[in-house]
Amino acid sequence: MSAKREEHLIEMPLEDVFGDRFGRYSKYIIQDRALPDARDGLKPVQRRILYAMHVAGNTSEKPFRKSAKTVGNVIGNYHPHGDTSVYDAMVRLSQDWKMRNVLIEMHGNNGSIDGDSPAAMRYTEARLSKISTELLRDIEKETVDWIPNFDDTEDEPVVLPARLPNLLLNGSTGISAGYATDIPPHNLAEVIDGAIYRMQNPNSTVDDLMKIIKGPDFPTGAIIQGVEGIKKAYETGRGKIIVRGKAEIEMIRGGREQIVITEIPYDVNKAQMVKKIDEIRLDRKVEGISEVRDETDRTGLRVVVELRKNADSVGILNYLYKNTDLQVTYNFNMVAIYNRRPKLMGLLDLLDAYIDHQKDVITKRSQYDLRKAKERLHVVEGLIRAISILDDVIATIRASKDKRDAKNNLIAKYEFTEAQAEAIVSLQLYRLTNTDITQLQKEMDELSKFIDELNEILANETKLEKVIIKELKEIKKKYADERRSKIEEKVSELKISIEALVASEDVIVTVTNDGYVKQTSLRSYSASSIEDHGMKETDHVLAFYEINTMDVLLLFTNKGNYLYLPVHEIPEKRWKDLGQHISTLRPIESDEQIISVIPVKDFDQPKYLFFVTKHGMVKKSELQLYKAQRYSRPLIATNLKDDDELVDVHLLDNDDVEIFLSTYQGYGLRFLSEEVNPIGVRAAGVKGINLKDNDFVTSGNIITDSEKESIVLATQRGAVKRMAINEFDVLSRAKRGLLMLRELKSNPHRVIGFEIVNDEEIIEIISEKNAREQIEVKSLRLNDRYSNGSFFMDEDEAGAVTTIRVVNKEPTKLVNEKEGNIES
Repeated sequence: MSAKREEHLIEMPLEDVFGDRFGRYSKYIIQDRALPDARDGLKPVQRRILYAMHVAGNTSEKPFRKSAKTVGNVIGNYHPHGDTSVYDAMVRLSQDWKMRNVLIEMHGNNGSIDGDSPAAMRYTEARLSKISTELLRDIEKETVDWIPNFDDTEDEPVVLPARLPNLLLNGSTGISAGYATDIPPHNLAEVIDGAIYRMQNPNSTVDDLMKIIKGPDFPTGAIIQGVEGIKKAYETGRGKIIVRGKAEIEMIRGGREQIVITEIPYDVNKAQMVKKIDEIRLDRKVEGISEVRDETDRTGLRVVVELRKNADSVGILNYLYKNTDLQVTYNFNMVAIYNRRPKLMGLLDLLDAYIDHQKDVITKRSQYDLRKAKERLHVVEGLIRAISILDDVIATIRASKDKRDAKNNLIAKYEFTEAQAEAIVSLQLYRLTNTDITQLQKEMDELSKFIDELNEILANETKLEKVIIKELKEIKKKYADERRSKIEEKVSELKISIEALVASEDVIVTVTNDGYVKQTSLRSYSASSIEDHGMKETDHVLAFYEINTMDVLLLFTNKGNYLYLPVHEIPEKRWKDLGQHISTLRPIESDEQIISVIPVKDFDQPKYLFFVTKHGMVKKSELQLYKAQRYSRPLIATNLKDDDELVDVHLLDNDDVEIFLSTYQGYGLRFLSEEVNPIGVRAAGVKGINLKDNDFVTSGNIITDSEKESIVLATQRGAVKRMAINEFDVLSRAKRGLLMLRELKSNPHRVIGFEIVNDEEIIEIISEKNAREQIEVKSLRLNDRYSNGSFFMDEDEAGAVTTIRVVNKEPTKLVNEKEGNIES
């Protein structure tokens, strides 16, 4: 037995088995589940629902019936799948916010535009809508092909006659294996006029048809933007448009305004959209929204966004368009089953598929009507002849034994056919009046005329098309309505002013050396002491500003990048809190260090950014070049070559200043900023100082007043030295500079940095081991260039000094230049 069983085993690689089975499954869901037929625009489940209701007489002129009865008929006779999937498909066909022309009328809860579930099928009632009769009309006249149902007990149609272009009318959406479809709904009058025009002008183009079929017409109305996207979709089957809800700005009491939304984009869940708008209000992502209300009732959709006084209503509306489903992108992907295969179809393909289907339907209908008319004419001719020899016919019938014998005698004696003999023996006596003979003669004339017309239709394609056009015009007259969606040629640009998004207020902003940033309210700052600033013990403040939320910080890193950080995006924290690391706001590398922070109120001011690199390069670029539209990632500030690093960045109000550079080996160079010509963002700059081998630039600063300012430098050994600026002559750019220290043979001093300061300031030096020493500038006497300053820290105990900085006891205020000068 086992040997015999083994003979029937087939050994196949697993991938072949999976490939074969998935191939069969894919073929099934592509052809018979998820994609609509190009001819009637229906998926199999939709077609089976409509046909089952038609067979059951559940039509528009009859009373409603329980939905569960229809679902039972569908799954019992045609669609052996779950009842939920059938009922869901049935409900969708009845939803007037999904279907441009509903195919099923439903009593009871059939869901809502808010995404609510429909009532169970045992509670709802349904029937075919009037327009569905046009999809099923003439189905009994052998107009379509039929196949056996799943258990071979009855037949079902392969496609419906579809006397109206349903695929374009109601659109379709679906996902199968390797294919998806998104066909938008259209206006019935436009599509019918387009089909008629296509029949009359077979060589017409998409441009010609777009004069008639303007574009999609969604059941929820709204505004469509982007005619180019529509044209591309009609040409290729794929395209993109913007669908924007209809909103008006209205004045209300107290001089305030409100945004009233009366139409939303197709397939958008209204409740979720309203919830998103309310979240924007709660999170204060946009300033000025006081309340969001959904006032939708039986009279129509209405969502009200009430605004505060003096709110930027246009800016807020544009923000809602950009950040909620009040505006969405609709992507055409017009895939349908054509000749049993999925095909990406343009407008011409879809119209041609429908027109060819109608020609086939009308041809088959005409052939059926012709056959029936000929059969009836033959019977009528027999009846007329029988009446003309009525006495003989009656005598023959009376002499016969039974009906069958009577028919045989009539056929044998008078050469009647079987059909004529059947009609004669079935004739009622009252039909033998003179009136009936006249009626029969009239019927024969009408049948002859009808047969001639049908023969002409079948012989002449032009006549066939005229029949299709005539019937399409009748459907249009009966069901056409006004277009709901408005079409605008261009996609309008959404301009959102920062005033619409942010409450304008002054705040305290700090950036630390370790990269922690925070925004603190003036109230929190005032209630705390300067020493309470939340910061790690090993960290120190790099930037400390009183600044407006409308302003921007430019954070420059040692890698030559900059981070564009609007102040309102900085997380708000208490003064005592640590703040948030910059890496959570912008993606920067682990070894990337912030070296300079520049606050900017107005990028259009005629100012410059001045860059200094470790290898002695300097660059000057216009400030306006650094205004960014997209700033979610680090942006290039300057081009660095090899292993160079950015050391300092400064904002120049004008070209009337001097630059001072210091090097590690103790050289200092003073030159005019006007020697450096302005260049672009991605340029590398020019040589600022001529470096010795193994030397590098440690600092670069701006001299604004050489009489009132002085230079304070620090060395790695813990020495601090103060010099008058005039100890250094103004030289040219790219020179070696002058020595600032006395060279020692053993353990020489090296400059780790310097600051340009006035007498009232305090400087701090910080060592490797986080030893710190604060020194008042006025306590330092002025030295010449040949001394090494005074020791303030022991290198052996504290480690080498790494940082020199000016201590800010108060925040630097950034004010509008129209009101006063920027304090820097």
